[in-house]
Amino acid sequence: MNPDRPNLLGMTPNELRETLAAHFIRRGQPGYRARQVEEWLFRSDARSFGDMTNLPLPERRALAESLRLEEPAPDTVSESADGTVKHLWALPGGEVVESVLIPTRDRLTLCISSQAGCALKCRFCATGWSGFGRQLSPAEIAGQYRASARWAAEHGRGSVTNVVFMGMGEPLANRKAVFPALSILNAGYGIGSRRITVSTVGVVPGISALAERPEQFRLALSLHAPVSELRAELIPLEKRYPLDRLMEALEVFNRKGGRRITFEYTMIREINDDPALIAPLAELANRVQAFVNLIPFNPIPYVEWRPSRPSRVREFRDRLEAAGVPAAIREPRGRDIDAACGQLRARRQGRSPVTGKPGDPAPVHGRPGAEGGPSGSSC
Repeated sequence: MNPDRPNLLGMTPNELRETLAAHFIRRGQPGYRARQVEEWLFRSDARSFGDMTNLPLPERRALAESLRLEEPAPDTVSESADGTVKHLWALPGGEVVESVLIPTRDRLTLCISSQAGCALKCRFCATGWSGFGRQLSPAEIAGQYRASARWAAEHGRGSVTNVVFMGMGEPLANRKAVFPALSILNAGYGIGSRRITVSTVGVVPGISALAERPEQFRLALSLHAPVSELRAELIPLEKRYPLDRLMEALEVFNRKGGRRITFEYTMIREINDDPALIAPLAELANRVQAFVNLIPFNPIPYVEWRPSRPSRVREFRDRLEAAGVPAAIREPRGRDIDAACGQLRARRQGRSPVTGKPGDPAPVHGRPGAEGGPSGSSC
């Protein structure tokens, strides 16, 4: 057995067809064998080559000898009173990552991870507690979808309708794996491109690369402050890709058409919820026709921040709408199961921030006025 056998789950449909065609040609088998395997993968949810019962037994054995069909293994499943379900997946090498199933009235959204941990150290995010482990592979990303969708079907939750790359990690810092995973989900499993959203804290080269793709994938920007000085206190990457440069990339993305941009704006009391921030937030949103999600901060241990008062959140929404910006209040989900990104992984690994060490939530100095204001979000 070859330990380096390629994992079929990480191949785009074109790569899969080429790999299978070459395999069956070597085996002297007819060309339709490749189509049979593809059908088992994308439509019939085969978990092993042994499940592919319309292939002769010698062919199933030969596939298992040269190729793999391996998903992340479930480590922990937590179900919330509000219907949210969080999976912790065990990966080779001891890493674990999270995905979350989020039901609403007319859809079932799956939030998936693209990295084990995260290196960007956003101040409000629990993922930074345990630091950066490694990049996920395309198979490990697509495998989260496959295993989660099966769990949902087996437990009467219906079909996954939407996928958001808003789990652990910065997706556009792992484009080598995320971009193939987008093709696998879209062209392989048939999820419409407008039902797939990639979230970023502002990796400008990644936004530009995503804009060049022909599919109309959606983009969510973790904005959290509409002025650069305050945003830099919350999101260290702001210093590398400042807001003016980021907005230029978003304008290019927006001009491609059909690719809605969403601003994620987590509201933290007396940090980034000063009404003086509404006007600059509206100005940024109107520049790129962005929808604004206002998210009351999901409290995380060791961070003494509180959600904005409901009246303040409503004020932001109402004044944004009055300025011509579509906005909604998105309540955090799954608080009783540590559903904020990174919380369950941090607890599973027995890690928490220690003052002065990398990944600690750093204090934000002072109360922002017209010149600033930080924030945070959760899946």
